[in-house]
Amino acid sequence: QVQLVESGGGLVEAGGSLRLSCAASGDTFNSYAMAWFRQTPEKEREFVAVMRWSGSGTYYSDSVEGRFTISRDNGENTVYLQMTSLKPEDTAIYYCAANKRGAAIFTGPKPYQYWGQGTQVTVSS
Repeated sequence: QVQLVESGGGLVEAGGSLRLSCAASGDTFNSYAMAWFRQTPEKEREFVAVMRWSGSGTYYSDSVEGRFTISRDNGENTVYLQMTSLKPEDTAIYYCAANKRGAAIFTGPKPYQYWGQGTQVTVSS
């Protein structure tokens, strides 16, 4: 069974950096699209970043473009979200998501079959 486990969240001051990890297991992910979403109590689940595991087709939301970087380590079966220049509005629960039909890349949450439990990121002023 496919499992996604996020880690790396925490409390950071505005302007700081944080790296989130998503440990993926249960399949060979070469054809998957891997994405990060975030959610607050006030908003719907929001797209953050997505990439194909194979390495093509990387996209970011306008709100994080230039500050966040999505990447993966094939040997560790891990997807990362490197977050820099963090702002208080980045505060949210961050979720890792996977779409096994990764030929198409989506920024909405519905096409993604697998989700992690989330990790809390809090950015203080």
